[in-house]
Amino acid sequence: MHSPPATITLRQPPRIGFGPGCALECTAELTARGARRILIVLSASARKAAAPVLDALHAQSFELILREGVPPEPTVGDLEKLQSSLAASSETFDAVLGIGGGSVLDVAKLLAALHGQPGSVRTYFGMHLLPPRRVPLICLPSTSGAGSEVSPNAILYDEDAKLKKAVISQWLVPDAAFVDPQLTVTLPPATTAATGIDALSHCLEAYANRAAHPTVDLYALEGIRLLSTSLKKAVRHGADLDARAACALGSLYGGLCLGPVNTAAVHALSYPLGSEFRLAHGLANALLLPHVVRFNLPAAPARYAAIARALGVSAPAGTADETVAALGVEKLFSLNAACGLPSRLSAVGVPSDAIPRMAVDALKITRLLKNNPREVTLADAETIYRAAF
Repeated sequence: MHSPPATITLRQPPRIGFGPGCALECTAELTARGARRILIVLSASARKAAAPVLDALHAQSFELILREGVPPEPTVGDLEKLQSSLAASSETFDAVLGIGGGSVLDVAKLLAALHGQPGSVRTYFGMHLLPPRRVPLICLPSTSGAGSEVSPNAILYDEDAKLKKAVISQWLVPDAAFVDPQLTVTLPPATTAATGIDALSHCLEAYANRAAHPTVDLYALEGIRLLSTSLKKAVRHGADLDARAACALGSLYGGLCLGPVNTAAVHALSYPLGSEFRLAHGLANALLLPHVVRFNLPAAPARYAAIARALGVSAPAGTADETVAALGVEKLFSLNAACGLPSRLSAVGVPSDAIPRMAVDALKITRLLKNNPREVTLADAETIYRAAF
């Protein structure tokens, strides 16, 4: 007999809307929560796509406080500037609405969670340190990648420590998320590709994970299948709403994996690329994903064989797991290439002499490395970076 699965806790927004046009439902959600003055944290690149939402809010006489300009890899300083600008203008708000990619949503989540709370965000880096959030929070993703709209995580670069750090708390899970693929149709091909591989890596790392769980495996494998079959089409034909919807659903599934299981070595090794070289998070993951999977194969061949089949690998019944899993690695390389993503760290300006210090920094991300199916030593981290170089 198999032993019963470990205990797991699933936390997600009480309301999740999905489908073309669902973003407009945020107006009814805000009304139901008694909110009238809304802080909107908005990605500048999403302004055009979000126009119908802003128009609907104006039409219903909401007071809107707009904040734009969150950079792709936000820092503690970036968050503090927004907090200072709100304090200086004495603009009060009774709800927060985030519209944008993962970085924008992470900042919106933190602005909501820290509203009325003492101390710097640095006080809350770590697990479950936030006090209860005091204002409603709604998130609308404009990329299919981070899954931040349903996760308990928010990531910032800490300039003092020169590391990306996470606030992880149930109070960062939004009250509602509306995943509207129409918000993603104007996303440029390169951003579509990088954010899509980020979503794929969430699903893949949640399935091949020391903390993997049957309740999350369902999301993970279906997310891999959706993204592997639709991402190339979304990159090449951005107006294809069916492809965009499949990517959005895959991204949502990836986000639902993050709270209960989370990611592993791909993300841990990608963080120094974002911290030191400001490389977009999704691109960093894309560069490392096939190499980390290849390193991990001996530790979980059956899991990686299942991943390979979800990626579209076709192999006769009875084929050894190790063989199927190795074909999955080749699928990852070919998916990156088909989406037009660079294949080498050297191609994006990372010098080889950075590898030793990146390896040291990556090993500090123990909250993720502990999930990896195979232990990663300092020498292993350097080897993976060199393989990707």
